[in-house]
Amino acid sequence: MTTQFSKIGFIGLGAMGKYMAEHLAEKLPGDSQVIIYDVSSTPMDDLVARYPGRVVSGTSPRDVAEKARIIFTMVPEGNHVRSVYLTPEIGMTAASLRDHILIDCSTIDIATSLAVKEHLETHHANTNTSFYDAPVSGGTLGAKAGTIAFFIGAAEDDPNLPRITELLNFMGKKIIPCGKSTAGLTAKLCNNYLSGLIAIASSEALNTGIRAGLDPRVLSRVIAAGTAQNAICDLYNPCPGVVETAPSSRGYEGGFKVQLMKKDFGLALELAKTVGADLILGEKGLETYQATAEDDRCRDRDSRVVYRFIGGDEAWKERFGS
Repeated sequence: MTTQFSKIGFIGLGAMGKYMAEHLAEKLPGDSQVIIYDVSSTPMDDLVARYPGRVVSGTSPRDVAEKARIIFTMVPEGNHVRSVYLTPEIGMTAASLRDHILIDCSTIDIATSLAVKEHLETHHANTNTSFYDAPVSGGTLGAKAGTIAFFIGAAEDDPNLPRITELLNFMGKKIIPCGKSTAGLTAKLCNNYLSGLIAIASSEALNTGIRAGLDPRVLSRVIAAGTAQNAICDLYNPCPGVVETAPSSRGYEGGFKVQLMKKDFGLALELAKTVGADLILGEKGLETYQATAEDDRCRDRDSRVVYRFIGGDEAWKERFGS
């Protein structure tokens, strides 16, 4: 049976957050309302206009927390999470919390997530308020399609998990409890570290093949059939024109910005250092994404623009035909 959710809060209406809030507005049962907030009024005004009565603007994170008991946050970096939760007077923890479930879907440093959790345990003890890290994977394409995956810092027997899972299923397809607080973030950083390296390696392999006279469409089929098969080549192929729906085929517009990959990659290196894990490829990968993010041809574009940065042939159809 579907649970009735009277008011759900959503803070952070960026490239992914806005799509996630839209899915809630369209799929929540009954007379549920989505209380939204963003530092920019434009996405709030747009959602309120598109879903009158269903979506309502809040005036601050605190205002959202005073109106909704279950709240999602989706912001770019750790300092934004601290601002949303901990800012005196207007942050969510300035509200009188009671029986709240706070779910942060941002990909941030583990220290910030722990700081928010510890603040809640210290200043909102005995309120039955819970805080979870639940970063997502799937990019803007997945957020728009409602197919993203959530990695939750919670055990499978957590009593709040059934309600959280039901809500997350409105926005995504895979919900994976990772065991404990911040385990979701750990899983996401490991995933993005590997994803970032695969994008670099795929770009290098495709560029090498093209320069050796191999049609990248043929090479991509070989990769898909062989032991190097990966989601980057299958769905987000770095070489323009191979996968027509990939950001690379639209001038690397949309997708997961290279600056965000640089941020997540750096966080993964910090995590590895903290736990004493050696990374053979880590420093070179971070150096590559830092340089790509600073390149005027690549900045603000999908992270697979690393193909352009390494000198990949984007006009290959002139050689191989369309």
